[in-house]
Amino acid sequence: MAINLGTAGVNEARNIVEYCNLPCGTEYAERRRANGFDQPHAIKTWCLGNEMDGVWQIGHKEAYEYGRLAAEASKVMKWVDPSVETVLCGSSAPDIPTFPKWEETVLDCAYPYVDYISLHRYYNNNRSDTPSFLAAPLEADSYIRTVIAVCDYMKARKRSNKTIMLSFDEWNVWKHTCDAPRKQWEVAPPILEETYALEDALVVGGFLITLLRHCDRVKIACLAQLVNVIAPIMTVTGGGVWKQTIFYPFADASNNGRGLVYDIRTEGPSYDCSVGIVPYVDAAVVKNEKGQTVIFAVNRSADDGMELSCDLSGIAGEEFSAVHTTLTSSSFTDHNSLSEPDKVVPQRCDDPKNNKGTLLCTLPPKSWNMILLD
Repeated sequence: MAINLGTAGVNEARNIVEYCNLPCGTEYAERRRANGFDQPHAIKTWCLGNEMDGVWQIGHKEAYEYGRLAAEASKVMKWVDPSVETVLCGSSAPDIPTFPKWEETVLDCAYPYVDYISLHRYYNNNRSDTPSFLAAPLEADSYIRTVIAVCDYMKARKRSNKTIMLSFDEWNVWKHTCDAPRKQWEVAPPILEETYALEDALVVGGFLITLLRHCDRVKIACLAQLVNVIAPIMTVTGGGVWKQTIFYPFADASNNGRGLVYDIRTEGPSYDCSVGIVPYVDAAVVKNEKGQTVIFAVNRSADDGMELSCDLSGIAGEEFSAVHTTLTSSSFTDHNSLSEPDKVVPQRCDDPKNNKGTLLCTLPPKSWNMILLD
């Protein structure tokens, strides 16, 4: 939950934590009970404002101004409820002119009092450059590494034993719908309703792999959003629901990617684009809570399948079986709709081979892949 640090301040921050989290006996806890909620809401993670570096925000602040306010707000929130964690606003995107100086300044003000710093990023293919668009997760990787470096620099400067974690609490593919016309004061208009194609699913899949790779520091990561608004699930008024392409990598990672993430190395062919040299294949390997070893992999090649050889003898032993599912289609622009909800859905591939602990399979062109080992 986010508190208002644009037009409100320390008192409001203190009062809303009291309202939400204290059981009874105080002014705001009793107001909650009078409003029909006898038990506390027990909200444990609080954002200290949102995108306060952005001039589009009501109550936008300069870095030092925001950092001091956030520090004092976080202090009193934790005095009211010592169990809460707070998220300091980082830059709204890595191409904001004040990045990463903003991070340095706000952390200098608030480092002892906060637990996370936020990152936000949206990607699009508005230039119709699919090879560069598919490389967006590499930029996200660089963004994360830069924020980690600033956090650790401030940790050294402060001579602190505390490590600040990252909250990537807004991310997705977001294209052109910002400019969609709408009527003033229209009731419940369709806002930011994107149509997501296969290429968008590959970017989302690559982004999930990047988040898994940095799970030692990225402890929170929130897809924005879930239904209708730049979302994996779409509905229409009066009935009808379908899953967009980006639903499937998100569901795969959510259902099967919780657990221990291995530190892996990948080698293979690359291509050149406006982003630089980009590997066709990116992958993550997880030992999940079900005891399965899971490989998530993206093949960015438009035309070529990629032979995947993965030595898993040290993880899964030499005796295992595997199931391979893939999300692909004939065109990067193929998408699902109310009339064709299953045009782009995961399909089962031939089962991978096991050569004495080395898994062998083929990743189809332009595909998101999940390989489950038992």
